[in-house]
Amino acid sequence: MDTLNYLIDGFGVALTPMNLSLALMGAFMGTLIGALPGLGPANGVAILIPLAFSLGMPADSALILLTSVYAGAMYGGRISSILLNIPGDEPAMMTCLDGYPMATKGRASDALAISAIASFMGGLIGTIGLILLAPILAKFALTFGPAEYFALFVLAFATLGGITGKNPIKTILAATLGIMISTVGIDISTGTQRYTFGVLELYEGIDFILAIVGLFAISELLIFLEEHATSGRKMIKVGKLSLTLKELLWILPTTLRGSILGFISGVLPGAGASLGSFISYTLEKQVTGKKGDFGNGDSRGVAAPEAGNNAASSGALVPMLTLGVPGSGTTAVLLAMLISMNITPGPLMFTQNADVVWGVIAALLIGNFILLLLNIPLVGVFVRLLSVPQMYLMPSVMMVAFVGIYSISHSTFDLYFMIVFGIAGYIFRKIEIPLVPIILGMLLGPEMEKNLGHAMILSDGQWSILWQSGLCKILWAIAMLGLLLPYLVGPIFRKRIRAAVAEN
Repeated sequence: MDTLNYLIDGFGVALTPMNLSLALMGAFMGTLIGALPGLGPANGVAILIPLAFSLGMPADSALILLTSVYAGAMYGGRISSILLNIPGDEPAMMTCLDGYPMATKGRASDALAISAIASFMGGLIGTIGLILLAPILAKFALTFGPAEYFALFVLAFATLGGITGKNPIKTILAATLGIMISTVGIDISTGTQRYTFGVLELYEGIDFILAIVGLFAISELLIFLEEHATSGRKMIKVGKLSLTLKELLWILPTTLRGSILGFISGVLPGAGASLGSFISYTLEKQVTGKKGDFGNGDSRGVAAPEAGNNAASSGALVPMLTLGVPGSGTTAVLLAMLISMNITPGPLMFTQNADVVWGVIAALLIGNFILLLLNIPLVGVFVRLLSVPQMYLMPSVMMVAFVGIYSISHSTFDLYFMIVFGIAGYIFRKIEIPLVPIILGMLLGPEMEKNLGHAMILSDGQWSILWQSGLCKILWAIAMLGLLLPYLVGPIFRKRIRAAVAEN
């Protein structure tokens, strides 16, 4: 009953004219960002963070804008998958397998409509799962002490690379680098200067918003300039919609199965939207057996991965909001936004900032309907925008990033720092060092240090407190699995994904 009351209050926040306009704008921009191959939701949210700060938005409005961008980008990833056979981001890869063959058979419009409806169902079921599960997990998290939180942060780092991650060593290296960057500045408990080198601007530490915009947005722009600074793309014509009610009912069970699997993948540490999309597609292929025509334009092959990856995006918000541990790269960027606004994610957020949490959850529900209404009639607009040459789009995106960062602090030093992080991000991408663990190290490093300090004080310096309780033991065991599974199970998953793509 309390949950229902909080949700009604959340609708009161989300349905104000300003927040509703921001949700609409975020959904539109997110769909466009998701449709651009390679940009993806994490980069899209990173680019728009400075904009939210420079406009002086309150926390609820800023989060509603960014979560709408997140949901829109998850929707938009399917457009380039279906029309160009190029996924907008990794989770949209499985949509290429049947979406593009449908488009080549003259059913591009139907494939786009099916994917929009499946995305809507996935997002809706994922958000309902978030409403039901998050308050329960938040109550349970209130039993956590400093030792349990320290073990939880270790678990977050251990599962960062994901089960399908290629190189856990590089993930650990990146997380260590992030933790090292987080120690720059004056230590609050002792007053000691750490890695400041006498530079006044470093006394307060390095703002992770600079790092996020530099590592994600600027490095992505450098990659675009290197690979795509040419002309627009040729794509298949969308054509007329010929989807019938019978076919929609036919794909409904597929959509429901994919949504549930996707949500579970989003909640579990280390799984994520890519795995949710892959498992949903594979399960559907096995369920249909020889009756299916997967790989040759089966509409269920479009519905399953789209429902899976959109449900996973809502599922990934559960650990972020309740435990302060992000379940994906994009939620790590959203976590940075919350911390920058002096809101501490975790169990207390549901009582201390209930208006923000439930406002965002209500906005997700409203955003799903907005996205469905936007994506079916306006798909032609997104397709035309997708054909605009990158040489016109990229300078605009770059301008938003620079103006946004400068408007936060009015410091040219911050702009130089952002460029340095951008160049570093470009190099890291070239040598395949993941960027998300660096950000997470910067975000969770100070909390990890603080909880370790508290645990040591409580135990009078006894390190055994870190694995003494039953909950600590479970968290450490899951962390160990998170480190080992990429070596044991990861190659099998990657091999199957490659085989599925090769079959297509």
